Amino acid sequence: MAEKHFKYVILGGGVSAGYAAREFSKHGLQPGELALISKEAVAPYERPALSKAYLFPEGTARLPGFHCCVGGGGERLLPEWYSEKGIELVLSTEIVKADLFSKSLTSAAGEIFKFDNLIIATGSTVIKLTDFGVKGADAKNIFYLREIDDADKLVEVIKAKKNGKAVVVGGGYIGLELSAALKINDLDVNMVYPEPWCMPRLFTADIAKFYEGYYTNKGINIIKGTVAVGFGSNDNGEVKEVHLKDGRVLEADIVVVGVGGRPLTTLFKGQVDEEKGGIKTDAFFKTSVPDVYAVGDVATFPMKLYGDIRRVEHVDHARKSAEQAVKAIKASEEGKSIEEYDYLPYFYSRSFDLSWQFYGDNVGETVVFGDNDPASSPHKFGTYWVKDGKVIGAFLESGTPEENKAIAKVARVQPAAESLNQLSKEGLGFASKI
Repeated sequence: MAEKHFKYVILGGGVSAGYAAREFSKHGLQPGELALISKEAVAPYERPALSKAYLFPEGTARLPGFHCCVGGGGERLLPEWYSEKGIELVLSTEIVKADLFSKSLTSAAGEIFKFDNLIIATGSTVIKLTDFGVKGADAKNIFYLREIDDADKLVEVIKAKKNGKAVVVGGGYIGLELSAALKINDLDVNMVYPEPWCMPRLFTADIAKFYEGYYTNKGINIIKGTVAVGFGSNDNGEVKEVHLKDGRVLEADIVVVGVGGRPLTTLFKGQVDEEKGGIKTDAFFKTSVPDVYAVGDVATFPMKLYGDIRRVEHVDHARKSAEQAVKAIKASEEGKSIEEYDYLPYFYSRSFDLSWQFYGDNVGETVVFGDNDPASSPHKFGTYWVKDGKVIGAFLESGTPEENKAIAKVARVQPAAESLNQLSKEGLGFASKI
């Protein structure tokens, strides 16, 4: 079996991997020191594009346009960039065995990759309805969106089923963004989820009411409080209907499922400490195994701002955690120290002509400000979260760059709120004076 040895190995080909590679190059690399191993066939790219512009009928995003690191305002790292920097880009390669103590990774083809330092950037995999034995869930034209191959297949079927019927299962990020993209492609869209409102992990009922109303006005039919329990197929094995738990049956030419993900940690079970579903790390993303780091979706890390530990699935954290881990590796080599990771949670989404941003923590009492009538234009409104008399979280729809910076500062500084009524009246004015 072929064996190769590298000083540094990044395992994974997503956002974290691309940003880690760039950070290594900033610190200086000798040719052949770094390998990036990915089971995908393309160099790391900005994954959020897949549920947005990649699916639009016109002006669509395509590679090489959104390779890392354009999403963070940097240069595009094309495949040639890696070779120019002396980085070995090992694509279409699935690692099936990891021995962290002997510092070796084994691929499905039997290749062995030895490392001195490893960054685990394996990300998440989608939860599939077939995992739960849902009847008919293996029919053709039932899609999950995680990788560029998934998006390519979905684009093909959107074209083939022009003016057809689509059912989106799930009311989170993927559900909302995919419902919008399918509607923009002139499909008839039903959106189904079991919760009382969309995006319940982040949105309050008041926030969700705006988006549900807006989507309804766009012609998307929202069905809440039930789940898909089975699928019917035609003679070609293509999905033709979705059976709901409440007894309803929806016609469907395309089904897209977005019911969450699982961090890809199976390779490392029993070798590293785990917590809250991820690999436990410190504030430098070091794991319990020397010279092994974990970043992005798979890392459970100390959230300094709130004095607890969390796992965060979002592109912003994927980028920043990767950079922190590389800085920590290089600082360790040089006998230097760096600041602990002090992350401010940040989430965002774009769909139709909407664009929201959220910073901080969504616990405590809430105050809505602005106009959250779905029929209004412009649709600018927001929410503050108040805990122990301090504003600790802020959400804003249709903010300007300056306004978004202002709510980020509020969430970081956590200013005192004299009264909820006053906060509601001041609205964005409160953020702008911090």
